[in-house]
Amino acid sequence: MMSTELKKWFVLLTKFRREMMVCSQLSNLGIDVYLPTKIEFRLWSDRRKKVIVPLLPSMVLVSLEENNINEVFKARGVVRYLFEQGKRANVSDEEVLAMQSYLKKIYPSDSKEFKVGDMVKIPLLEQEGKLLSVKGKKCLARLNKLGALVSFQLN
Repeated sequence: MMSTELKKWFVLLTKFRREMMVCSQLSNLGIDVYLPTKIEFRLWSDRRKKVIVPLLPSMVLVSLEENNINEVFKARGVVRYLFEQGKRANVSDEEVLAMQSYLKKIYPSDSKEFKVGDMVKIPLLEQEGKLLSVKGKKCLARLNKLGALVSFQLN
């Protein structure tokens, strides 16, 4: 018997620094999961190393039908769902695809000069964010909805 419900993307909160582990466990359970990551360089006293870190700290996106929402709690490290106005926060498929594309590209800027504190529309994510820093062509902004930090580069 086929289910008539459609899958939706939900925001799942995890324990601190357990995003990758939770992502792996959810995948093993057969749950569609997306963990946006970025590469950072970390400096130790004896070396410099490339490290993959989550773009959304303590958050993982899962695609589930409404009747299967409790399946995620089988994975260790899952805390709860993120709620918005009393309902589970869900993310549209377009936003997830935009985030995936965003992590792979550089976006053209318009002729407007950006200043720290400006509210800007984040390229391809189509979400508003507050600009925290501008260094040459690199910009850092905080998303209003998720509160996540997003960096993007202008041409």
